[in-house]
Amino acid sequence: MKKPFRLSALFAAIALSFGLAASAHAEVVKIGFVGPITGPLTQYGDMVLEGMNTAIEAVNDAGGIDGNTFEIVRVDDACEPKQGPIAANNIINQKIGFVVGPVCTGATVAAASILDEQGVVTITPSGTGPVITDDKNFHFIFRSIGRDDQQGPAAAEYIINVAKPQRLAVLHDKQSYGQGIAASVRDEAKNAGINVVMFEGINAGESDYSAILTSMRSNDVDFVYFGGYHPEMGLLLRQAKELGFEAPFMGPEGVGNPDVNAIAGDAVEGMLLTLPADYSARPENAEIVEAFKAKNRNPSGAFQLTAYAATQAILKGIEETKSTDPEKVADWLHANKVSTVLGDISWNEQGDLTEFVFDVFKWHADGSKSLAK
Repeated sequence: MKKPFRLSALFAAIALSFGLAASAHAEVVKIGFVGPITGPLTQYGDMVLEGMNTAIEAVNDAGGIDGNTFEIVRVDDACEPKQGPIAANNIINQKIGFVVGPVCTGATVAAASILDEQGVVTITPSGTGPVITDDKNFHFIFRSIGRDDQQGPAAAEYIINVAKPQRLAVLHDKQSYGQGIAASVRDEAKNAGINVVMFEGINAGESDYSAILTSMRSNDVDFVYFGGYHPEMGLLLRQAKELGFEAPFMGPEGVGNPDVNAIAGDAVEGMLLTLPADYSARPENAEIVEAFKAKNRNPSGAFQLTAYAATQAILKGIEETKSTDPEKVADWLHANKVSTVLGDISWNEQGDLTEFVFDVFKWHADGSKSLAK
């Protein structure tokens, strides 16, 4: 069934009113960034913008596509679900047909139905929650990162086969992203016979987690998995050290931010986390990595290269369809593989990548990371 209104139809009407096809003249094509420009999670927005900017600069410096050049329009959702619909409608009102983002799972869930209904090609480079796409029948919503039901098992495999705890505690921040991945880790661990002695939520934004830390210590917990973001993980690590609670901590890619060091101090040393594989180490990406470094950007962060790949996919769709019609681009993405910094990527019917690799890393007090063994 045709949806009642789509930006693609609007663009077609504009083109017809001028008697021009979309590709008949050069234009500045807007690509929206939707993510946190304000709030405590702005660092993740910065990562995505670094990837987008580097990809856009490369194509514009090469003369664009069919004479078209590209411009990023930033829209803030603060990574808050309640801001998701507002940000989505901002994109619609600006007649933007392509988006990289939203960044956080909760905000993506809140925005996705609006963006899909209005025909905006949307590729999240960081929204890992399965709830974004499961049972939604979206056509315009894609990811350039794996899902938490891929990331959770990667973490659980390490816990089961390497850490081998006797008494595991699984914490989460009560939000869709954190609770979802924590539940995945808990279930995988339980199925493997690991003794999960606690599954508890904490309130994001609080300043004192000593009660839950004391409870874990009294329960002889010897390994902690936390589903959530870096502000809470940093505080948990710092306060655990202050209390003399020495169990290792592990989290998802949401804790992989240099700002966790500022919060945790030297207590961050040895924090375990799952992250996308280090695509910056691929020899094929050497020139792109240098382009990042030339602008003092970090190509090995959590989301820079997944954002670069999302932008590449949109640009490739425009190039191959010779059109800035989002519906044509969405159709093309569903039907084709795209060569990106992540390698060749393709999507299933609901817009999830057909494959993606998460690795386990160890975080260090100097802000660097290394593969965990």
